[in-house]
Amino acid sequence: MKTATLPGVRVSAPARVHLGFLDLEGGLGRRFGSLGITLDGPCTRVVAAPASHFGVTGPDAERARRYSGEVMSHFDLPETVELTIEEAIPAHSGLGSGTQLALATGTALCQLFGVAADPPMLADLLDRGARSGIGLGAFLQGGVLLDGGRGEDDAPPPIISRFDVPAAWRVLLIYDTAAQGVHGEAEIEAFRALPPFPAEEAARLCRIALMAALPALAEQEIDAFGAAVTEIQRSVGDYFAPAQGGRFASPAVREVLAWLEAEGIRGFGQSSWGPTGFALFPSEARAQRYLEAAQSTWPSGAGLKFEIRRGRNTGATAAVVETSGAKVSGGNKKDGAPLHPSHAQPAQAREPV
Repeated sequence: MKTATLPGVRVSAPARVHLGFLDLEGGLGRRFGSLGITLDGPCTRVVAAPASHFGVTGPDAERARRYSGEVMSHFDLPETVELTIEEAIPAHSGLGSGTQLALATGTALCQLFGVAADPPMLADLLDRGARSGIGLGAFLQGGVLLDGGRGEDDAPPPIISRFDVPAAWRVLLIYDTAAQGVHGEAEIEAFRALPPFPAEEAARLCRIALMAALPALAEQEIDAFGAAVTEIQRSVGDYFAPAQGGRFASPAVREVLAWLEAEGIRGFGQSSWGPTGFALFPSEARAQRYLEAAQSTWPSGAGLKFEIRRGRNTGATAAVVETSGAKVSGGNKKDGAPLHPSHAQPAQAREPV
């Protein structure tokens, strides 16, 4: 029977904005392919610590309980562990909550018990990355990511291009606090019911990604990058409209995005199934100006929430923490060292802060 080899492990995993699929037709043998940006928040933070019995507490605890049960069963781990979800990306908001919670939970448990299991292995075990590799890429390395689509071997889609998010760029997130995006069985049924995606349109979107979005990103030209993203959003959003009620799922978010378009913003859209919307800005000052204008136009009673986020150019982090039962000792709140597929070993102890 395995025993805990560390006093406790905290794993912090970042949210991502999913900017859209590129090849929903799949005639070349790989389907989906997607573009995304890793964010500095919101984050999912999970602490695994030895305990007398198994327990999970905190936001999104039921999903975390399911993921941890699968991990413990697969690796034959004892149920002498307490999992505390200190913070969670809002569930079904389009920001990758499920993948980040699954990978953070699995990584924390494996590191606590000294099991050598890397994030791609955990993603496969927990059935994450079924369509997009952006969540796994964000967990591993952060940045702006392009994945190559799902192949026939059922492995998570590979990341085929990665850039740092330019330091000055900002992302305005637009939350509809009263709605959730399509998920679970409804998502599976939506893909079954949608018509075939035109091969010519898939080719056009791939060309936009390769010959417009990525070169603009390399040259840090946010208007050109944003225009490419918006064009991808228009095409993919219209394809998914029958399943989500329009190009963008939330009528309230749709209204904000229409206003931003009228204001001349070049890069905007919906992350994944939404309902969260986003807009890209070249600087903190410009993003702040539009944040304040949006908050004035749509006050808190409208059910919308706005926040500015930076890009994040590192993936998830792991740190050893001192715990008393499932409680983390005070003053030990740093996220820790970045994870990497070639360094997915038990976290190294560090001095308390």
